[in-house]
Amino acid sequence: MAISETSEIKSVLSRRREALVWVLIAAYLAAVIRFAWEPSRLAQILAAIGFAGAVAHSSLTYGRKNTLALLIICLTVTFAMENIGAMTGFPFGHYHFEVGAELPHVGAITIIVGGVWFGAGYFAWVVAGTLLGGGDRNLNRRFKVISLPIVAAFVMTQWDFVMDAPESTISKAWIWHDGGGDFGVPLTNYLGWLLTSWMFYQVFALYLARRTDMPPTRRVYELRLAAILFYACSGLTHLTPWFMGQNGEAVDAAGHVWRIQDLREAAVAGMLFTMFFTSILAALRLADDDCRT
Repeated sequence: MAISETSEIKSVLSRRREALVWVLIAAYLAAVIRFAWEPSRLAQILAAIGFAGAVAHSSLTYGRKNTLALLIICLTVTFAMENIGAMTGFPFGHYHFEVGAELPHVGAITIIVGGVWFGAGYFAWVVAGTLLGGGDRNLNRRFKVISLPIVAAFVMTQWDFVMDAPESTISKAWIWHDGGGDFGVPLTNYLGWLLTSWMFYQVFALYLARRTDMPPTRRVYELRLAAILFYACSGLTHLTPWFMGQNGEAVDAAGHVWRIQDLREAAVAGMLFTMFFTSILAALRLADDDCRT
């Protein structure tokens, strides 16, 4: 067999593998949009797949050693802050988790919480890096090592801002003991998310800025596009219950009564003007950068 024929066969097989990967990603994201909005066993499985996807994506982008470092940094910071929050009310407010109660715990916090922090947090980090023109690859510049963690923290907190009220007040995945003005969620929760995500992003940025062993940038466009889609679809899942037109009322721990349809509509509105808009900006920046190369 000629060398040219062998190369052509390898190229065809490579394109088929890539097409299969995108089909699997599309199937997973469709399942996220359809089922991830309610705390069920299937939603936990989807979260676990999302965690594995974040680990795989990070390994391709930053290498295994740096991915392990990010995992350690993220889980250390988030489990510490969540346990402090559950015991003292700082920085999130007074709350406790109901979701995943049967799973192993780290202190007072179910293990699934750390996985969700890493999965959502990683893709938010990549989206923020894309918004800043690949800032995660240029962290040796002082401005980027400071600005990227701040932008990433806001991108991450947007995700919580969209999902926290319906997941807590309607689904009771966690309980805010004193309720709060945002459909049963206190403002301190979002400030706590901003602080906690900034902390592990900043530590990771300082760590990554000193590394010289990152893998070469291969398939940057495809990897960043996949991260944007993962992030966007985790917000689009809130369209499903809104389209279903759920009726009834939900009562928070402080005794305030909220209309379920108002909660669902507010989640969709918040998603469109935060997460979805951020995803569009990141996709446009990615397309613009790709056109220049």
